[in-house]
Amino acid sequence: MKYFLILAVFVALTSCDSSRVYEDYNDLEEAFWHLDSIQTFDFEIVDTTKTYNLLGTFRNASSYPFYNLYFQYTLQDSIGNVLLQELKQVDLFDPKTGEPQGSGLGDLFDHSFLLQENYSFEKAGKYALSFEQYMRRDTLPFILSVGARIEFTQ
Repeated sequence: MKYFLILAVFVALTSCDSSRVYEDYNDLEEAFWHLDSIQTFDFEIVDTTKTYNLLGTFRNASSYPFYNLYFQYTLQDSIGNVLLQELKQVDLFDPKTGEPQGSGLGDLFDHSFLLQENYSFEKAGKYALSFEQYMRRDTLPFILSVGARIEFTQ
């Protein structure tokens, strides 16, 4: 019930977002992100005259055992060519105080991190943005969901 309420509030707040081109989340089974569990999001670009921001989104519980998260993202075109690939490190908690960052309700926190700003797609068509966790554990606990957002640059 708690997750449904959070999802309903999130949907209500983002439903009027005119800059959003694509946004989706994958809930992770039992709140574990396994090393071999690549989270992939397929989307379509129609307008190549505009520039886009690519974002990665993560939801974690306050019980997450680290202050940061290492992940790799990959952007591929429809035939599998890798257009972008980068290893990122982001802070989910303040490294000094341990205070959660991002927006939260109760013990759940949502984070949105800019992957690419003002990105230009050369061709209209289908693309895939995928995420892999790169922590030093095969199973990363208390990561509840991974998501992707593509938006028009403003």
